[in-house]
Amino acid sequence: MSSHDAPHEGKPFESLFAEVSGVRFCGNRRVPIAGIAYDSRRVAPGYAFVAVRGQRTDGHKFVDEALEKGAAALVVGTGRERDLSPPPDGAIAVVSDSRAAMAAMARAFHSDPSRRLTLAGVTGTNGKSTTALIMGSIFRAAGHTSGVIGTLEYQIGERRQKAPHTTPEAVDLQGLLAEMIEHGVTHVAMEVSSHALSLHRVDGCRFAAAVFTNLTPEHLDFHESMADYLAAKRQLFEDEQHLPEAAERINAVNVDDEVGKLIADTAQGRTITYGLSPEAQCRAEQVELRSDGTSFLAIHPAGRVPIRMHLVGEFNVYNALGALAACIGLGIPWDAACCALQQMPPVRGRFERVPSATRHVLVDYAHSPDGLRRALETARKLTSGRVIVVFGCGGDRDRTKRPVMGELASRLADVCVITSDNPRTERPEGIIGEILAGIPKETRDACQIEPDRAKAIRLAIEQAAPQDLVLIAGKGHEDYQIFADRTIHFDDREVAEEVLRQLEAAGNA
Repeated sequence: MSSHDAPHEGKPFESLFAEVSGVRFCGNRRVPIAGIAYDSRRVAPGYAFVAVRGQRTDGHKFVDEALEKGAAALVVGTGRERDLSPPPDGAIAVVSDSRAAMAAMARAFHSDPSRRLTLAGVTGTNGKSTTALIMGSIFRAAGHTSGVIGTLEYQIGERRQKAPHTTPEAVDLQGLLAEMIEHGVTHVAMEVSSHALSLHRVDGCRFAAAVFTNLTPEHLDFHESMADYLAAKRQLFEDEQHLPEAAERINAVNVDDEVGKLIADTAQGRTITYGLSPEAQCRAEQVELRSDGTSFLAIHPAGRVPIRMHLVGEFNVYNALGALAACIGLGIPWDAACCALQQMPPVRGRFERVPSATRHVLVDYAHSPDGLRRALETARKLTSGRVIVVFGCGGDRDRTKRPVMGELASRLADVCVITSDNPRTERPEGIIGEILAGIPKETRDACQIEPDRAKAIRLAIEQAAPQDLVLIAGKGHEDYQIFADRTIHFDDREVAEEVLRQLEAAGNA
């Protein structure tokens, strides 16, 4: 949701800039504002249009379109006000950073909703979605009306809606938090991506708790280096603008990760460490992995409880521990938290089993080197047969990870079916070639190439014996595939189910 999705009485334009320094106004700075938009297509009469410079386009090019749609005010970058006149009885605000200004405006427009919520942020390379969903489940088990904001979906109490972004743009995020308050939500778990931290989407959000999962190479097409990537993540734990005002911040940090140890030492507030190592305050022992779930003994200063959950894999033990540590730190009763872990259903597209009486097929979102490594290592522990993996890499994204993922897959799987992911504007064959470049010549014979993803899934399943395990990696919950000229419906799970149904009907099991 954004500020234009619900009626609003309107606030004086200048009142939205109370936390923006160096702003210059032209025209009627008191003009009432009915909404805020950064996309000219979403402007309605009485709106303020914020011209944001993005990676692919510049919002300043769409000022005329915004004015034609009735924008009452414009927010532009320094120097961009030349040759612009305020709308009739409206205004222009000139700012040094329109993204940062937009975040402050959105908070003011919605009366700073994060201050009225118990907001928990989850950041890291892998595990954010599942950890946030587990936290939402724990909040509900403790009797709170909860919300979840993440890659898989947005939850507002019992309502679910698709998530266009892992962390929404500032205007949409503040509107979503305000909507949650209107629906009685008190506790929110939110994925906080490095993009969101770098692009000011969560500026000023006050997090009562913050969870760090891990950090491995990812998004290096956006961040200049791993140091830049880490610096973005650390903002959540060290920047005062994200600390709660009336209570102590609770940090749950994975200290089995080397970066986690660094964050644990510098995070503001009270830190609870978690992991499998003995030094972790919240840890798991006696971990038992099964194809239908995981068992472990949860140990925390609050108690020791055996847990048997439906989530599969050691990585989900970490996700559960991170959620548990943060929620206990927020005052959630130990019994309620542990009960929620045991009742938590499998997460869509996250090491999710595809129903079959004859073959073992899993769908997972693993799209980074570390995510693929973890998924394959877990798959190996769950089968006595071969591990067959289907994977590709997305187009127009970090190219450095392609050969790395190729090497990992060829080493950790018995059979690799290399295919297309979301090729976007790139040729699938070119992406596959870069994946193959990382695979040693002596193991390339175990690799099969099929650019058509549906055919690749069929190829993998058809050659699987009953004791083998097929891992379809990369897209997980996604129900689409993006090409240069079109986006089509495509769901790995649906394709796998249809292949299995046909094979079983034909008696080819």
